[in-house]
Amino acid sequence: MSRLKAAVVAALVLLLGRGRRRERRVEHRIVASGAPERGAETLLLGLLGLVTVCSVAFVVVYAWDGIPHQTQYLGLALGLAFVLLAVASIVIARRLVVTEELEEPYPDTAHRSEQAALDELVAESGSRFTRRRLVTVAGSGALGALALALITPALSLGPAFRTQELKVTPWRRGRRLVDESGAPIAADDVVEGTFVTAYPEGADRDLIGSPLVVVRIPVAELTTPHAWAPRGIVAFSKICTHAGCAISLYRKPTFPATQPRPALVCPCHYSTFDPAQGGRVLFGPAGRNLPQLPLTVDRRGHLRASGTFVSPIGPSWWGVRRGRSSS
Repeated sequence: MSRLKAAVVAALVLLLGRGRRRERRVEHRIVASGAPERGAETLLLGLLGLVTVCSVAFVVVYAWDGIPHQTQYLGLALGLAFVLLAVASIVIARRLVVTEELEEPYPDTAHRSEQAALDELVAESGSRFTRRRLVTVAGSGALGALALALITPALSLGPAFRTQELKVTPWRRGRRLVDESGAPIAADDVVEGTFVTAYPEGADRDLIGSPLVVVRIPVAELTTPHAWAPRGIVAFSKICTHAGCAISLYRKPTFPATQPRPALVCPCHYSTFDPAQGGRVLFGPAGRNLPQLPLTVDRRGHLRASGTFVSPIGPSWWGVRRGRSSS
């Protein structure tokens, strides 16, 4: 009987102890338990899903050049993504997080007990969530898609590795320069103050390395090797080394005080190059000189290439700058 009595007393003590521990947990709860808000959770999931849709739409619109009014749609998609994310944050703060009002601020978390209390406060504030895992997955997807949309424009900085196609040009020794109608360009056709666009004879004109700008500079003003510039005629790639726009202006020294030298100009971003100094950048955002094509004059007086470009053509992407052109 004594063993049975001892077992009964031990069981009562154990049950009473559990009850007291539960009561203590309830008594010592920092934030009161909130009622579930499934409607607010559903709204939150919908908002996060729309953030994901808008972010993905931004990437799609950015990648699809054929969409009309592309810039407006890009702004709309990204703007809506941020607005929806802000509304989702408001729903979480106002409907799904249990708040507590205190007359005094929280003490500094200098002790472990205070740190534990703060951790408990954070954990108990989310008692209204009933689908934590689903909300976590939706939030991660929305933030991940938004981050992807934000870094997508970085692709416009240009490729770093697949740039070999920019290093191969149709120009090679002996290839004749022709105009838009396919007629050969004679050295006498290029006079000082004129701007001539040339293409490689018998090659695809749509290639990025095909078009040239050809001008004549007084021989005494040239700083590049004269072997590259017969009779003072120099040729450069028509593709600007800033963003790949076309060089389509030739500035003559109309006002010597402000424009002392002739220059090739890209009208898109106003990169300016000196043809007398090997296409050196005079002004603008271009990152390197304009690639020059060495020329020669044949027996009939026609201009021909004496090789390929002396430097890589195209925008100043890292993958372009670290190589050389080849024919």
